[in-house]
Amino acid sequence: MKTIGRNVKTLLASAITAACLFSASAQALTLKLATDSGTQGSPAGEALKKWGELIEQKSGGDIEARVYYQNELGGQQEVFDLHVAGDVDVMLNWPMTSYDKRIGVIYTPYMTLSWDEALEAYSPGGWVNNMLGGIYQDIGLKFFGPWPEGFNGVGSRGKYALNIADADGLKVRTMTVFPAPQTMQALGYQTAAIDWGEVYTALQTGVVDGEAGNVIYWDYEYFRDSLDYFVQTKHFFMTGVLSMNQDVWESMTEEQQKVVSESAIEIMNEQFKAAREQDEFYINKAQEAGMQYFEPSAEQLGEFAKAAREQVWPMMDKEIGSEIMDTIRSNASPL
Repeated sequence: MKTIGRNVKTLLASAITAACLFSASAQALTLKLATDSGTQGSPAGEALKKWGELIEQKSGGDIEARVYYQNELGGQQEVFDLHVAGDVDVMLNWPMTSYDKRIGVIYTPYMTLSWDEALEAYSPGGWVNNMLGGIYQDIGLKFFGPWPEGFNGVGSRGKYALNIADADGLKVRTMTVFPAPQTMQALGYQTAAIDWGEVYTALQTGVVDGEAGNVIYWDYEYFRDSLDYFVQTKHFFMTGVLSMNQDVWESMTEEQQKVVSESAIEIMNEQFKAAREQDEFYINKAQEAGMQYFEPSAEQLGEFAKAAREQVWPMMDKEIGSEIMDTIRSNASPL
């Protein structure tokens, strides 16, 4: 009888423990993390994965992270829509301007011309960083900080351009956000605004002769068999953004907020240290794969920058406001 009693007590204790564990698991907060650009194994994909892992570790199991990579939840605009709507809680995004054209500040051509200037401007407390935080808040997103990649350029086949005149006749893909097409037109190119998920087909079918929306990593990784040249025109300093839906953020406890925020800062700080070396690594990889790489001279870069500032910045006064553009003019790299 004593043995039976002990067994009953053991079974009851096990059942209570299991019930408690099940209850704790059922109460765990689940966050959906996504990126609009970056497959599993890519730098952006790995950053998102690590962000999710840090959230789970730091929360001690209180938060579960489910990670979705490029195209798993839709195209670039679709995933950003989900983020604003709260169906994607946490995101590493390359922001779309459909909700607020002021987000286009991140795509202002030739704000900065060197790595040191760019990293200072985008770092916490930097003048670009401060502008982005307020804009994101206005569309219902919690802004944690940027995820810098570096200066972008133009990948092309058959022909390349180191000045405006030579760009004549080259048709390049641009991002679908303002002022990406307008910037490349100022540099002398013909343009086609194409969603990221359709770029490969556009290159293969000859719809465009090149791609002008990214740092060299993306052109090397996805299109090196289609592109012969890469000219680092530096028209944009490319950076992703670490953000969270504001309503979801406010629904969490202070401890949960601290976990997500601290994890985001860790990911951001790692990328600030790694970005320049990462970009140089892929410049070398692209050349090893047969792509010819060109860095315009100071004079050539000055021609591009002057044309873009003269033609595109006045458009941006109308689209994002003179107050923001005056801040940009006051802080931008001198030509």
